[in-house]
Amino acid sequence: MDTLGAGQPFMALVDDDPHSARLMIRMLLAHGAPSVSWLDGEDLAGTEIGKLLDKDGATIPGLVIVDLKRSSSATRDFIMKLRGMRDGGALLIAAIAPTLERATREALLSAGADAVFERHADINSYRREAAAIVSFWVRNQHLDAVGT
Repeated sequence: MDTLGAGQPFMALVDDDPHSARLMIRMLLAHGAPSVSWLDGEDLAGTEIGKLLDKDGATIPGLVIVDLKRSSSATRDFIMKLRGMRDGGALLIAAIAPTLERATREALLSAGADAVFERHADINSYRREAAAIVSFWVRNQHLDAVGT
């Protein structure tokens, strides 16, 4: 894991469950993600991401993955908070949901998520979802991020 805003590409994982966060980080890195910074819960994440957005020239996360389990609406509420921050519209945000049922998915997309992925208990399904998250991040990279 890297320090937020250290100048290198990174993902930020906002997760309030340490076991879940460790597993997700391992899976993301195994599938080619850049470094992943874990932000333990919405209070810390809101503060740290807010600092980056307020600082001109700071490196912002290439993808913010939100997987909050405190309440059924915690992920949606936090995404709305991110979108309301200064330059929050510049963030690429993926939500992790317990199901991809239409109502759940639509609520997260309406809150400002760019993509919604499903939380799985089965390790093989979990692994495939982590690979899909990395693939989503790759497809959304800016061509100028690589340089010349």
